[in-house]
Amino acid sequence: QVQLVESGGGLVQAGGSLRLSCAASGRTFILYAMAWFRQAPGKEREFVAAINRNGGTTYYTDSVKGRFTISSDNAKNTMDLQMDNLKPEDTADYYCAARGSLPGATITSPRSYNYWGQGTQVTVSS
Repeated sequence: QVQLVESGGGLVQAGGSLRLSCAASGRTFILYAMAWFRQAPGKEREFVAAINRNGGTTYYTDSVKGRFTISSDNAKNTMDLQMDNLKPEDTADYYCAARGSLPGATITSPRSYNYWGQGTQVTVSS
């Protein structure tokens, strides 16, 4: 099993920055990819960004490209999401997700991830 714990959420004004962190523990050696998803009230959970732990390839949803940066430290088993130039539409609960190697998995689909954190709230005021 793998446990994920997020931190770093909060309230920020539009144009500001926040840095989210995700700490993994347990059988972390099985992890192949990690990602951030978010869910706003009344909406479905949506993909934000992902990183391949083997090689560091990153993926972003179009709405955050150029504003968010995902990174990971495999030695520390952590993953961060630097969020700059935040917009009110970024307001949501943000979830850390992780999975092992799963050939054919869609990196942007929440169904591809079997480990989830409890979420951290991000609120961007206008």
